[in-house]
Amino acid sequence: MMHVLSSRILLRPTDPERSRRFYEDVLNLQIYREFGTGPERGTVYFLGGGFLELSGRSDAPPAPGLALWLQVSDVKAAYGHVLKHRAPVDRPPQREPWGLVEMWLTDPDGVRIAVVEVPEDHPLRHRP
Repeated sequence: MMHVLSSRILLRPTDPERSRRFYEDVLNLQIYREFGTGPERGTVYFLGGGFLELSGRSDAPPAPGLALWLQVSDVKAAYGHVLKHRAPVDRPPQREPWGLVEMWLTDPDGVRIAVVEVPEDHPLRHRP
């Protein structure tokens, strides 16, 4: 039996500095820790109940189909923050048929990111 104590997503960006600017400035992720020095240093960000680590460098973007799902308390405020940083938005916030409000954007290496708000009236907010 495997008992997972912690988890993180590891991304090897093609341009670490560009990706750090995106995750810090556009998504406003807060740094948990950094290790190493220089442009190849590792940066670990808080990601709700887990972490996102940018470290090393890759010659190719991450695997096609990789996506991040980030739940926020106010997706419209997140949208305003993204626009303030002049980052492209693939799709502005809208309520989906399944009841969540989702905004979609893409990181500099093509990783798709869903920024999601669970509205007050959504079943995820109510316990049986």
